[in-house]
Amino acid sequence: MAVGALMLIGLYYQPFWTINMSAPQYPEGIGMYIHIDDVTGHKRHDLQSINTLNHYIGMAEIHKEDFWEFEIMPWIIGFMIVFGVLAAVKGSVKLVITWLVLMVLLGIAGLVDFYLWGHEYGNNLSPDAPIKVPGMSYQPPLIGCKQLLNINACSWPYIGSIYIGLSMVFAAGAVLIGKKDNLK
Repeated sequence: MAVGALMLIGLYYQPFWTINMSAPQYPEGIGMYIHIDDVTGHKRHDLQSINTLNHYIGMAEIHKEDFWEFEIMPWIIGFMIVFGVLAAVKGSVKLVITWLVLMVLLGIAGLVDFYLWGHEYGNNLSPDAPIKVPGMSYQPPLIGCKQLLNINACSWPYIGSIYIGLSMVFAAGAVLIGKKDNLK
């Protein structure tokens, strides 16, 4: 369990989500990474290019400061690391199960929050946008790919999500081993 909890440290160094976009005007593609405390471009000027595209279709610009989640996520992950190590030290199957349930709930809350974020950005368009397509929304996909006019947008878990998944696998393994040991 301790190894699983400590794997979450990787989230402080690697993004956990990526959004890629390709279009005729960006044949090499542009994209952004979502970290627990920041949003960055795949390449140096990608986020600036995305914000320029957003301007033309009336979407708000994307700035780290606009997301309260970036303030609390490092603390939540820190808590989950400490709680997971505590569960391992105590050797408590109940604490490990509680940790797993919290991780699942955090994952669900994160996906709902990400969906709402995308919905807000993709549907709350400026009436002064240079490009207006009646009835068109530009909500990026939650997971997978979606064609938005001439832009193909793809949204996928990234390296940090592997750390999250593996930490949960280790925790589930600890529960199975703990329950098996209690049956003896």
